Amino acid sequence: MKLIEFKNLLQSHSDKQFRLILPDQNAIPISFHITEVAHVQKRFIDCGGQLHTTNTCQLQAWVWSDTTHRLLAGKMANVLNLAKDILPANQDLEIEIEYEDITISQYPVISFHVTDDSVVLNLTHKHTDCLAKDRCLPTLPLVQGGINEGCCGPTCDCN
Repeated sequence: MKLIEFKNLLQSHSDKQFRLILPDQNAIPISFHITEVAHVQKRFIDCGGQLHTTNTCQLQAWVWSDTTHRLLAGKMANVLNLAKDILPANQDLEIEIEYEDITISQYPVISFHVTDDSVVLNLTHKHTDCLAKDRCLPTLPLVQGGINEGCCGPTCDCN
C-alpha cells in the first residue's frame, strides 16, 4: 500500500479505529500506539554487483500497559501529517509496519478493509531473495552436495 493511498483511506474514515492484522491473522492489540513514522532508504549491492535502492514509510507499532488507548484513523492521519518534513513529497512510498512480538519485524501491508467501526490493515511477511539469479545461479556448476554456490560462494565469477 502506498503512502498516498493510506492517507486517503485514513482521512475518508477518520472516525473509525485503526487496526493491524499480522500475517498469522492475530491482531496487534487494539491499544497499540504508533511511536515512530520513518522514511527508510536502503541502498545496497546484490551479490551480482548491481546497485539497488528501496524507500519505505515505516510505522512503528508499540503496545504498552495502557489497554484503554485507541488510535482513530483521523489521529493516525494527523501523525502522518506531523511527519511531512521527513517523508518525500511524492508520497509514492510503500507502507511497512514495524512491530515487536518475539523479535522486531517489518511487515508490508498486503491489503486493507473497512468495517463498521475500523480501518484494518492486513500485514504480510517479508522474504529474502537473490536479486542476481539471472547473472549467477543458472550458469554455475553445482558444487559437492548438489548445491549451487551462486555469487555468494567461492566459485562465483560474476563481473
